[in-house]
Amino acid sequence: MNLNIKGNSAIVTASSSGLGKAAAAALVKEDVNVVINGRDQQKLDTALKELNELEGGRVISSQGDITKKEDIENLVKTAVDNFGRLDHLVTSAGGPPAKSFVETTESDWYDSYDLLVMSVVRIVKESLSYLKADGGGTIVNITSISVKEAIDNLVLSNSVRMTVIGLMKTLAKELAPEIRANAVLPGAHETARIEDLINSQVENGDFESYQQGLAAKSKSVPLERIGTPEKLGDLIAFLSSPKSNYINGSSIVVDGGAASSNL
Repeated sequence: MNLNIKGNSAIVTASSSGLGKAAAAALVKEDVNVVINGRDQQKLDTALKELNELEGGRVISSQGDITKKEDIENLVKTAVDNFGRLDHLVTSAGGPPAKSFVETTESDWYDSYDLLVMSVVRIVKESLSYLKADGGGTIVNITSISVKEAIDNLVLSNSVRMTVIGLMKTLAKELAPEIRANAVLPGAHETARIEDLINSQVENGDFESYQQGLAAKSKSVPLERIGTPEKLGDLIAFLSSPKSNYINGSSIVVDGGAASSNL
């Protein structure tokens, strides 16, 4: 599908791997010029090489920590200096540590809020004037199914990510009609994190093979498979395009029907 975003410019945070990288790839394939970001320079360089091998838009990288204001400022400046515009913002972040409530410290809560919420606040504020220009732009926040349904031992994600949804809903009203804001709430997807978990379970003898472990992870999903990052990336590209121009303020669950929540 031609999404009519050729020549646009985008920033995708935390995009050296996983769902952020998949979002960047989907945009590149639609001929969007993309700035990718990550803290690990080696991982970022590898992602940059792979994305630039795709047919489509240009890709450049900006190494930095999204919890640091100066790194956010540099990320936005990199996009505008190199591409002359900024049309789309996709926010992603690594998950906070898995812990029960009693195991968490006060620092865990502040760190999680800074990573998941303030990183979005800072980059939206820094990007706002550019996103409003040339007819307006889009914001897509990658969060988690934990927003809809609490996950065991993920109290930080269960609690703090909900704030991103509140922020997104507010932005969808305050920034419209120039800027649309939406969120995607992925369930289990076959990212490096899932692969590492299954491989470690194979090594521990829990499963005989990776495929057996993957099948076990899929049992709770009505579609009998876990998600692929590429398909989530396609959804994000769609939400960034005029093809979705009446979708605003929505939280879209992408979990194969696994969640039990009615809303």
